[in-house]
Amino acid sequence: MARIFSGIQPSGELHIGNYLGAVKNWAKLQHEHESIICIVDYHAITVPYDPGQLRVRRGEMALSLLAAGIDPAKATLFVQSQVPQHTELQWILNTITPLGELERQTQFKEKAQRQESITAGLLNYPVLQAADILLYRANLVPVGEDQLQHLELSRVVARRWNAQFAEGEDFFPEPQPALTPTRRIMGLDGQAKMSKSLNNTIGLLESPEEVWKKLRPAVTDPKRIKRTDPGTPEVCNIYHLHKAFSPSATVEHVAAQCSSAGWGCIDCKRVLFESMETDLVPIRRRAEELRNDRSRVDAVLAEGASRCRAIATETMHGVRERMGFD
Repeated sequence: MARIFSGIQPSGELHIGNYLGAVKNWAKLQHEHESIICIVDYHAITVPYDPGQLRVRRGEMALSLLAAGIDPAKATLFVQSQVPQHTELQWILNTITPLGELERQTQFKEKAQRQESITAGLLNYPVLQAADILLYRANLVPVGEDQLQHLELSRVVARRWNAQFAEGEDFFPEPQPALTPTRRIMGLDGQAKMSKSLNNTIGLLESPEEVWKKLRPAVTDPKRIKRTDPGTPEVCNIYHLHKAFSPSATVEHVAAQCSSAGWGCIDCKRVLFESMETDLVPIRRRAEELRNDRSRVDAVLAEGASRCRAIATETMHGVRERMGFD
């Protein structure tokens, strides 16, 4: 059975972009592969942050993941900072990673433009990602297209380390992408990827009233001005959310009603809201159960960290031995 590694930053509560773009797929893959899912809190400190908030957000992210379908009987869920070998391996991989490879990373260039002071942590972010994956000698990494460049760097690093220290042996497998089936989820503004920092999200655990309050004014087909104007479903973000949440028959009906002006945009959004609630109601219910018994969340994370420390210890023994440290 192939081993999968996935990571998510502790931004707090999940939003529907996280759910559709990653977590829903993880919940499916956990039944098909050995799955390791990591709350990557070391990645979260490459930008200014509040330590108290980080503690809260780690717990909220774990609770949200469990509520959204991650099953601790099928997948290992843990917090990155509870396994110190992540940063030990990162330092080792830093020593063989070409600087030019890091400076060419698209996400680094985009983030660097938005910051007055660029830290070494921001530059080395992909090396920590490589360490996260290689520490567990994972074969597959579920990613969106925007993460393919980082994953390619992980393969480059694995190849270089194997050639230099493992005498050609594939000690570190070169991790392959498992592309997520859902297209990039745009925010409610229809302009950018769904992101908390852009305030264009719907939280997975928000109440029905809050969901509708956000969904009602969401951007649709920009050329559809009046109720009687026919729309073009393919350019409407609401239509693409239907494709993610609604049954196929509903999606076909939505497309026909939109293109013929049979429905107004509010009609379309009401049907989408009902489809979303089918998914969200049981997730909210599970989250409420976990809130009433936080010890269950803590126990899952403790057990997950224990399992991962055992794997990481074995990997680092092999690394240290081959590099002359043991």
